[in-house]
Amino acid sequence: MQTIEQLDELMTKPTEKLIQDMKDIDGDILILGVGGKMGPTLAKMAKRAIDSSGSNKKVIGVSRFSSGTLQSELESYGIETIAADLLNDTELQSLPTVKNIIYMAGNKFGTTGNEHFTWAMNAYLPGRVAEKYKDSKIVVFSTGNVYPLTSVIQEECTEKHFVDPVGEYAQSCLGRERVFSYFSHKNKTEMLMFRLNYAIDLRYGVLMEIAKQVYNQKPIDVRMGQVNVIWQGDANEYALRSLLHCSSPAKALNITGPEKISVRWLAEEFASRFNKTATFIHEEQETALLNNASKAHRLFGYPSVSLGQMVDWTVEWINNDGAVHNKPTHFQERQGAY
Repeated sequence: MQTIEQLDELMTKPTEKLIQDMKDIDGDILILGVGGKMGPTLAKMAKRAIDSSGSNKKVIGVSRFSSGTLQSELESYGIETIAADLLNDTELQSLPTVKNIIYMAGNKFGTTGNEHFTWAMNAYLPGRVAEKYKDSKIVVFSTGNVYPLTSVIQEECTEKHFVDPVGEYAQSCLGRERVFSYFSHKNKTEMLMFRLNYAIDLRYGVLMEIAKQVYNQKPIDVRMGQVNVIWQGDANEYALRSLLHCSSPAKALNITGPEKISVRWLAEEFASRFNKTATFIHEEQETALLNNASKAHRLFGYPSVSLGQMVDWTVEWINNDGAVHNKPTHFQERQGAY
């Protein structure tokens, strides 16, 4: 795993289960917020699955596309694109009517000091989208941050656990869920709340951040002592297959890997691979943000990429000076200040 082309090929390759499910998904797929971290690979995976299934569906990606070459990249892949500001109601209402919606729009980083924009994106816009697409199926990207920090020695949060978000970003994400859920009740719109914890792309994510710090001999903050992660390709597959599991009233589904992973163990593992010494600051706290995704694993199967494989690829990527995004996850944050 040494080039972006190899990474993109692997991350967008559909499984046979997704290809079979794609045959059962009725209608085109519209991805709102396709320009984010996961949107491009999700769109490409959807297109590859459609082509492999022999079905005749379109994948349409919506984003501002205000800079860069993503729009032309997606179009060269056979994905239709629409440049639109979703907060501009005229532009939102001009979008095509599509049966299947993957809602990925939102704001996280930069919330502190810009709370009004985060609430507009995460809690106001969902109502506008839900009204426009009341006759569609909608998979709503959400986050495990809607749950509280829980004891690291007791059970993680399942979908039945009470929500208690920490900080305004997480509160606005719960607002997004509540607003969508209101319209699911009102209009009988079938939806699914996709509560994702830490997707892993070799260019960013918890593993890359810890590995980079170890490689550069920087200390690791272990106050958030344990984490959950999942390969981004697996998370994308689960999101697309979730279109067959939407319901009204809307239900939530936790999405992450099966392990509860020690941050200290990860750092030590990377240190041994890089022939470095891991150093740490602070001490592990008694609580962490930890989710139980066994329901998703029962529906879709275990993730195809193991934690060990992700660690191996991350080491190889860093040793080969692979490209990285300057988009830290802030997984260490315990006060919800993003």
